[in-house]
Amino acid sequence: MKTPILIAAIFFSGLAFAQQKKQDTAKTQNIEAVTLKKQVFKKQSDRFVYDVAASPVAKGNTTFDLLKQTPLLSTTDDKTLKIAGKNNALVYINGRKTNMDTESLTQFLKNTPAENIQKIEVITVPGSEYQVESSDGIINIILKKKMSDGTSGNMRMANSQNKYNASSASFSVNYRKDKLGISANLNGGENIEAQTYTLRNGNSEYSNESVGDINDPNKNLGGYLNIDYQLTDKSNIALTWNSWANRSYNSTVDLFNTVRAYNPDTQKFETNYTNSRNRENARSYNNSLNLNYELKTDSLGSKLNLNAAYLNYKRFQFTDNGTWSQDSFGNYTVLDQRVIQDLPQVINNFSGTVDYIKKFKNDFTVSLGGNYNKTKTDNDTKNFTYDDNGVTPTPNHFIYDESIYGLYLTLEKKFSDKFSGKIGTRYEITNSLGTSDNAPSLDLRRIERNYNNLLPYLSLNYAINDKNNISYAFSSRMRRPSFWELNPVRNILTETNYTQNDPFVKASSTYNQELTYMYKNSYFLILNHSLFKDVITQVPLQGFAKSQDGTVSKKSVLRYIRTNFGDKQEMSAMLGVQKSFFKQYLTTNFNIGVQHNVNDGTLAIDPTTGDSFWDKDGKQLIYTNKRNSTSIVIQTNNTIRLDKNKTWFLGVNYFFVDKQQIELGVLKNLMSLDMSLKKIWNEWTFALNVNDILKTNVVEIEDYQSNGNYNYIHQNRYNFGMTFSIVYNFGNQKVKKVRTIEGASDDIKSRTR
Repeated sequence: MKTPILIAAIFFSGLAFAQQKKQDTAKTQNIEAVTLKKQVFKKQSDRFVYDVAASPVAKGNTTFDLLKQTPLLSTTDDKTLKIAGKNNALVYINGRKTNMDTESLTQFLKNTPAENIQKIEVITVPGSEYQVESSDGIINIILKKKMSDGTSGNMRMANSQNKYNASSASFSVNYRKDKLGISANLNGGENIEAQTYTLRNGNSEYSNESVGDINDPNKNLGGYLNIDYQLTDKSNIALTWNSWANRSYNSTVDLFNTVRAYNPDTQKFETNYTNSRNRENARSYNNSLNLNYELKTDSLGSKLNLNAAYLNYKRFQFTDNGTWSQDSFGNYTVLDQRVIQDLPQVINNFSGTVDYIKKFKNDFTVSLGGNYNKTKTDNDTKNFTYDDNGVTPTPNHFIYDESIYGLYLTLEKKFSDKFSGKIGTRYEITNSLGTSDNAPSLDLRRIERNYNNLLPYLSLNYAINDKNNISYAFSSRMRRPSFWELNPVRNILTETNYTQNDPFVKASSTYNQELTYMYKNSYFLILNHSLFKDVITQVPLQGFAKSQDGTVSKKSVLRYIRTNFGDKQEMSAMLGVQKSFFKQYLTTNFNIGVQHNVNDGTLAIDPTTGDSFWDKDGKQLIYTNKRNSTSIVIQTNNTIRLDKNKTWFLGVNYFFVDKQQIELGVLKNLMSLDMSLKKIWNEWTFALNVNDILKTNVVEIEDYQSNGNYNYIHQNRYNFGMTFSIVYNFGNQKVKKVRTIEGASDDIKSRTR
């Protein structure tokens, strides 16, 4: 069945269950007017709180759109969310981490209406009780409380147009009867992710330019089922199942390559043209099951929480990559190199967590708990290379086993109405073993690592008076490599250009400090410093590759190697305001800041093969990044009410990220102007969004090395486009939501992408 038919079925089948609800419009408007006068944005202990319950920003938007307009949050690729001064953002719902991998979570947020959200909490420095990595922050979505029995739900249908057309739909329903609650969601869609790609690299004697298009068609189908049952007045049990499937068939990369090399015999430059074509079929499945038990142990809020979970992730990927030269007729039919790869990956994870929170009458709270994760990844890669030497098979069966044991203790005390503090620590033990039956070197056949980490945490909060608040937080974290980063496979782009994953990548450490000042719960200043040790990133190595036996490649190559690349510091200062003006006709969220990056990394040897890189004169080429950069960041989101009845709204959003030094070189400035028009009519909301109106959200990275090598990347992802969406809410809107549960395997899911 074609996806557009499926989308229509999801949407219109929901209409059959829709219940017409009569509303007193005047009464509703009065309630909204009162709610809007509350403190919309404020600082609470270790988090920022954005109250959107009655705000027009939420109406008709998706949850992802709402998060993009939340203070301190942003996105530059319309896929991943970032917190100001942080690398990544983890999404929680009602204090529990979402039980999805990155891809399915993004689609879920984009297909979920935002009407049911009460508030959004932004935790920039998470405490020891959270299982997060590196400099990750947390976005905690708090749903509205609904108390009565009955059925409610919503439907959303959207169509987008940028380079290609895309469509999506979702249907959600909530049911509650006495002690039983059931929540279910079904969503699907299809789209083609398109890019125009330019890659230039080389030096004064050699250059390569690859220009072309990348088209990746995707069909998605996913959903969840949550069942929550109240055993007694003090205990609950819940079962959660999440499922997501993606199919990407006939994904294509078509690049025209221009190679220009100096010939010392003729003392002239010679130019050679080739065509690289890649065809890929891939599909992936993600299923997870989580069982939760919660017991309230006293009237003060003390409770015990137990979780057991199973996660199964499968990805099957088949690629056919060839580089072709011209024949005598000018057609690209002469095979230079062809590589066929079969790249399956299977991940199984068993997890368990125990958390106990003990509250005392003197505003003192003790939290302690532990977690266990057992993960096995199986990567049975088959690689066949066709060239002048015939066919060269290079199979590699890589298996990675990992066990993580974690314990934490947190002490929190409210000393007075003005002063409170939290101190804690997390202790983690990691044992891992990677084995390969046909690795290119003996060092890659067996890689065993055993290490432990003590990760302290401290936060202090002081309310000077009703208008002024100041807080400080320190956190130590680590980042383990994703499972795909450890799988030693090559993703080939052209004959001489590929990316290489690295089983030698080890965990990196991060130390975060943050000082925050807030005035009148509307204006804020955030000072942040982060130190990264053994940064996990991708590093370009180029030149004539020399193996350990002395063999030198015939052509200059460019390899993007995943590895640990030195240390890095990030320092930032952010000024912001979140406030309504002109009797709430204008609501604005404005941030402006400056960020200073200090990079210190050097790489001379390919860690996966031991190859070194040389120029034609016999000089070794080393990639270095010992550079600093200072950049400006601006973000503003504005909602303008166009009528007195609060039914028409105009949105104007803009972000600007100044050029900055990253591991691959200098990332040039990015900016985007987005606009939206929204109409609210009873239970229906119609919205039109136009993204990247100026077509300025294009990635450009360039790097020049002191040894003469240069590297340039231009990536146009066609962010300019329009989306029209329809949202309908039906049923008893006071239905109590099913209790959202944190899965025991949630910290593993983020590493599958």
